[in-house]
Amino acid sequence: MNWNNQRSASDLAKQEDINSLGKLPKHVAIIMDGNGRWATEKGMPRIAGHKAGMESVREIVKTSSQIGIKYLTLYAFSIENWKRPATEVTGLMSILEQYLRSEIDELHENGVRLHTIGKLSSLPKMVQKLLKESIERTSDNQGLNLTLALSYSGRWDIVRAVQMIGLDVRRGKISPEDISESLFSSYLQTANLPDADFMIRTSGEMRLSNFLLWEVAYGEIYISNKYWPEFRSDDLYLALQNYMNRERRYGMTSSQIVNQAQNEKHSNYLQKMMNVLKK
Repeated sequence: MNWNNQRSASDLAKQEDINSLGKLPKHVAIIMDGNGRWATEKGMPRIAGHKAGMESVREIVKTSSQIGIKYLTLYAFSIENWKRPATEVTGLMSILEQYLRSEIDELHENGVRLHTIGKLSSLPKMVQKLLKESIERTSDNQGLNLTLALSYSGRWDIVRAVQMIGLDVRRGKISPEDISESLFSSYLQTANLPDADFMIRTSGEMRLSNFLLWEVAYGEIYISNKYWPEFRSDDLYLALQNYMNRERRYGMTSSQIVNQAQNEKHSNYLQKMMNVLKK
């Protein structure tokens, strides 16, 4: 089932419009919030909200692949979520297992490469096995890089990185003077991912919930008032349009950003002319 062949004329037009606005975010991270509240408001058990949320996962993964996003990270289960009622946790693990069993063929067919971050040893053995098999199967794919944050916490990963750096200092592999932002980043579980350009949170909540605390330092944040089971392609388009109309300054002023863009444009022009002359 090729996702690109499934696009409606409306979706194709919307995706082309968004790409025409400029540069897409390279790495989109999503806090998929509101499943339980969505179900409760409808008089259903919380687990029904998690099941409904999987439809949003399927659609957003597909749309992200179609539109050309390179990295998508989904906050699927936090370390703190283990504190929830046992029945809900068990249900969540069952849904994750079902997702891996039912979706991996389609993900693989569409070039998606699966990754995971988090304390995976805490997950049920069967889920660990399925994750390992799915990651290995999709390891050579060149399309969307889909990362599932499972039993994950930003603080946990930062503390873990500090512990590993401390051990390497003790072993003499590095000295304290070697520690830099780039070195520190290499010890995080996200070492092979670019920093998150854009973080989306659903359900209207205004917090990071311990997600990618280091990696989102300069990321743009977008809050959707919709619960995750309601979040669909049109909502992603709206979020991306919002992102692409922002000015990202990275601590600089607006005039510095304009000058930098002009210099880059001039530099690119000169490089093209040099390439022409070399021919």
